[in-house]
Amino acid sequence: MLTTLSAARAALGAFAAMGICWGTFAAAIPDLKAMLGVNEAGFGLLILGTPIAGVLAMLAAPAAGAALGRIALPAAAGLMALAFALPGQGAPAAVWFVTAMMLCGGATGLTDILMNARVAEIENRRGLHLMNLCHAAYSFGYAGGALLTGLWRSAGFGPGTYMVALAALAFTLALSSAERDGTIRGLSRPAGGGAGLGLLPMIGGGIVLIAFMTENAAENWSALHIEQTLGGSPAEGAMGPAALAITMGLARLAGQGLVARLDPVRLLLSGAAVAAVGALVVAAAPTPGVAYAGFVVLGVGAAVLAPTALSLVGRTAPAEARARAVARATLLGYFGYFIGPPTLGLIAGAFGLRFSFVFAAAMLLCVVYLSRLFAHRVARQPEPSSGA
Repeated sequence: MLTTLSAARAALGAFAAMGICWGTFAAAIPDLKAMLGVNEAGFGLLILGTPIAGVLAMLAAPAAGAALGRIALPAAAGLMALAFALPGQGAPAAVWFVTAMMLCGGATGLTDILMNARVAEIENRRGLHLMNLCHAAYSFGYAGGALLTGLWRSAGFGPGTYMVALAALAFTLALSSAERDGTIRGLSRPAGGGAGLGLLPMIGGGIVLIAFMTENAAENWSALHIEQTLGGSPAEGAMGPAALAITMGLARLAGQGLVARLDPVRLLLSGAAVAAVGALVVAAAPTPGVAYAGFVVLGVGAAVLAPTALSLVGRTAPAEARARAVARATLLGYFGYFIGPPTLGLIAGAFGLRFSFVFAAAMLLCVVYLSRLFAHRVARQPEPSSGA
């Protein structure tokens, strides 16, 4: 275990920093909505620029990572932490907020490509399973950010104060992602063309897309669902994303061991089914307590989807194309990370927050088809080389 933690140390700092940033944002949504004077649909529209900036940054990430070398990951993670200090600062509210969220989205997209590519490289070079462990760090960071935000809100502080304080904590963790030899190899396509990526990164990315779409949307809208739909307090609202994130962190720690013993495709199928049931429980919940139970079930199932799919992409890609394959799957997957909250916000504005969780359950069931398709494609291709 110490060997695993040592190998993953730098990436763990980046994952935890990202979790704190987005956990803080999720628990702050009721305050941010009030500050902006908008409803769910209006808030969803205001954060539509976030995925656009994120995708543009992801497209630039391989070139940026190659240019920055060993400082690429700490620089991107530090920029992300600084960006999340901005959304709660206020006037002119809408213009400032949209600009700040685009900076958050761009920095998150850059960081995510680099940290997942780094983990895939370490996994295959050292023969370790690290994706679930690193994504668990994100979940625990998310839970910590959400819980601390709930405490700040209950004490009467506004987002202009607590978002800065928690961004500073995330920045400290981002600096810990620096490594003496942190260069992420294979981000640039070889001069001679190199190996093609094929369809596996696209299929794996589709699984990650659905996983992140439902996970991040549920995290971002859970506080509002508990406070507005179910009549909970700000502290109870903050417990929604926190309960989901803590559960996902624990489940990913369990998945760290399971992925080495179980067929990963079966793990994907089981996780999708369990997560769908949890989303339906949240949708039908009459009280915050029942909603928490649904978030726990949703978290247990959804926890293993993204890290298992990304690890599969890295393991099945040719060694010289591994970083690019993981980057492509991450890019596709994080369309879900970014479009999930605004999509569910628009659905909630039209049909109510309960229906948005029904939609999330339907999306999770699509993972069943994509997992079987991935397994079929893997069975048809030769085993890749294991070099770094």
